[in-house]
Amino acid sequence: MYEYSVLVTNLEDELVTLMQHYRDRADCENNFDETKNQWGWGGFVTQQLQTSQIMARMVALVYNWWNLFVRLAIPDKHHEAITSRPLMLSSVGRLTESARQRRMVITTTHGEIETIQLAYARVNAFFSMLKSTATQLSHSECWRLIVTKSMEVFMGQSPPNLLPHPI
Repeated sequence: MYEYSVLVTNLEDELVTLMQHYRDRADCENNFDETKNQWGWGGFVTQQLQTSQIMARMVALVYNWWNLFVRLAIPDKHHEAITSRPLMLSSVGRLTESARQRRMVITTTHGEIETIQLAYARVNAFFSMLKSTATQLSHSECWRLIVTKSMEVFMGQSPPNLLPHPI
């Protein structure tokens, strides 16, 4: 049993470049496939256009929030919902209070405990830093810092220092 694929094109690029174009196209299509099949973007039907638009916007909003959260937690690569949701949502948290201190204990049932520990430690460290300096930043500067931190792998740099310079 053999499987053949034929690619016909009029581009004058080399074969390796054509293969990379094809891979890049597939990577772009993966985002649409993910929102449709794993987030349910194509899973609602109604005769009222406004209801469909509201649902599509809600799915897109949750999809974007989840991607930002997972990028903060595990910045190395894009994690699709089918793997990131069980990884990041398989934990149960318990908040304990004693002597005016709060402590969050997170217990997970997932097999990749080290990955989850590193991810939550990274998110905790970032938001602890943000919480300690957020009063000095404007609302838009806080958002800029969150988005920049989420996309630092693509930008090839750390988030900009938005803290006021010491006098």
